[in-house]
Amino acid sequence: MIFKSSTAAVPDTPRVPRHIAIIMDGNGRWATKRLLPRVAGHVKGVEAVRGVVEACVERGVEYLTLFAFSSENWRRPQEEVSLLMRLFVTALEREVSKMHANNIRLKVVGDLSRFDPKLQEMIANAERRTAGNSRLTVTVCANYGGRWDIMQATGKMVQANPGATEFTEEMLAPHLAMAYAPEPDLFIRTGGEERISNFLLWQLAYAELYFTDTFWPDFTPEALDEAIGSYQQRERRFGQTGAQVANKTN
Repeated sequence: MIFKSSTAAVPDTPRVPRHIAIIMDGNGRWATKRLLPRVAGHVKGVEAVRGVVEACVERGVEYLTLFAFSSENWRRPQEEVSLLMRLFVTALEREVSKMHANNIRLKVVGDLSRFDPKLQEMIANAERRTAGNSRLTVTVCANYGGRWDIMQATGKMVQANPGATEFTEEMLAPHLAMAYAPEPDLFIRTGGEERISNFLLWQLAYAELYFTDTFWPDFTPEALDEAIGSYQQRERRFGQTGAQVANKTN
């Protein structure tokens, strides 16, 4: 199913966000503040993921997208990158069976070619195993960048339309990495930074943005409720006037 773009049609505005996207920032600073190695923060961050996934299921969220490793994160110290890769393997080994048992689908998007072949195989197996699940779709963005996504989609679109000289959003949309999901309703970034850092550049066009100083390891289901509460106070107009929106809800 290809979901309509928010710039092409006015989407539904559910009270509970249908799709939440999160930049999980602050793991390293959480650890440093406690005089722990940075990897301790990443380990604690995995526990926070588990809590937020469970909370999304309970609250009726249909899609949860997590920015785990950006295409720019390769610039980090090699030791930290290696530890992150091992943590990714460990998380897959421990969590996929639980996700499958709870009817949760796992997707991993990004340029996976740079990962170790064993990790690529584990990702493919996890996606196949959970492909039929429908309660919640959890997408992990790994070696992902918004510009990479748009460029790879553009290349596929051109290849699929030989000789074409004019293109539309509808022609590009099926080739985006997350064409299987609606655009995010709510974007959350933890850790105090207020930028989107090359995450879902196309898809966040009309998302409601929420920033919090809370470091990711401390982001609890209650913190998620605060973010959803903020979202519920927004008037989502999608280019319309406030009066038009009010007339639709009356």
